[in-house]
Amino acid sequence: MTNLVIPAPQVPTIPTSDGGAFPVRRVYCIGRNYAAHAIEMGHDPDREPPFFFQKNPNNMDASGEFPYPPHTSDVHHEVELVVALKSGGTNIPLDKALDHVWGYAVSLDMTRRDLQGEAKKMGRPWEIGKAFEQSGPVGPLLPVSKVGHPDHGRIELKVNGEVRQEGDLNQMIWKVPEMISYLSEYFELAPGDIIMSGTPSGVNAVVKGDLMEATIEGLGGLTVKVV
Repeated sequence: MTNLVIPAPQVPTIPTSDGGAFPVRRVYCIGRNYAAHAIEMGHDPDREPPFFFQKNPNNMDASGEFPYPPHTSDVHHEVELVVALKSGGTNIPLDKALDHVWGYAVSLDMTRRDLQGEAKKMGRPWEIGKAFEQSGPVGPLLPVSKVGHPDHGRIELKVNGEVRQEGDLNQMIWKVPEMISYLSEYFELAPGDIIMSGTPSGVNAVVKGDLMEATIEGLGGLTVKVV
């Protein structure tokens, strides 16, 4: 075995509903996967090839707190369904895609919208707006054996008790099997990979002290305090 010259970094994990821990390998995030959100962001919602960006595995955070990040004055919430893979491969057939799913969770894709906007204007990558510390608040993963494969159901986010985002999982432009199959054409998917499946309309800013409550029908909720 190779001698490590520095201590190995800790493997990021997401808690599971049964008290276990799911190790995270990669985090793929699909953009503009709900038509109404595509429109509010100034884009045509017609079905076109999907596009993905990535967060870092250690961005996923189950602490229940979201530290307001530096160098921004416009941080937005985006409630999303998380898909956790137990296996992977390349060129996965559409009808076999769901066989690779371990479970699902409620999550938030927190976004430094002003920094993302600047990056878009200059044709630069989005990581500065998307892949910062604790930018992926997430609830416990529920296994397929308990919740099946949710393809419909209300998805909602409240801030301080007021509904900000609402939609239905059936409004996804690209469904979960399609995302898995498409990604596997360009990447070799593997156990521990996470897919964040997009957000409905209503994204907006939060400030310190706000309480975010995210829910997806059949998967429970996630409560996160902006600190």
